[in-house]
Amino acid sequence: MGPVRRLSLVPDEVHGPVRERPAGALRVAIATQDMKDLNAHFGSARRFAIYDVTREEWSLVEAVAFDDVSDQSGKHQAEGDGRITPKVEALKGCHLLFCLAIGGPSAAKLVSAKIHPIKVPQPESIQEVLLRTQVMLRTCPPPWLRKVLAEAGATNKKPSFEDED
Repeated sequence: MGPVRRLSLVPDEVHGPVRERPAGALRVAIATQDMKDLNAHFGSARRFAIYDVTREEWSLVEAVAFDDVSDQSGKHQAEGDGRITPKVEALKGCHLLFCLAIGGPSAAKLVSAKIHPIKVPQPESIQEVLLRTQVMLRTCPPPWLRKVLAEAGATNKKPSFEDED
């Protein structure tokens, strides 16, 4: 696999320090070819746009780019693991990954890295993905997302009868 390139936001004298990750924010990765749309399969994604998403806002954390990607044919290749592992490593710390498609071995590696893959049936803008994620956070999240939120520290402790005065 070729080199992995990361574009991260860093502090400078004009813009000040980079904000800390908001408490309880979900770190969301989006498979993209152009940094505008969710439009790539996991194995063929040249880039991943990584955002921190809360109920109120989102912010770009970094973009990760890869030179060596699969051809989207869906055929398993002997050297395929050499393409999967660096991508999983680069996405560590993310809670969710949105992509058009993902193979079973890749999904298993992501899940074992505590990254929940989500397949989207057709391309859509990154903004639409982030807005939909916020809607899920604001409303009643499905059980799998509640588990992810708990791991991210985004859920409030349920009130206990013993906590009342």
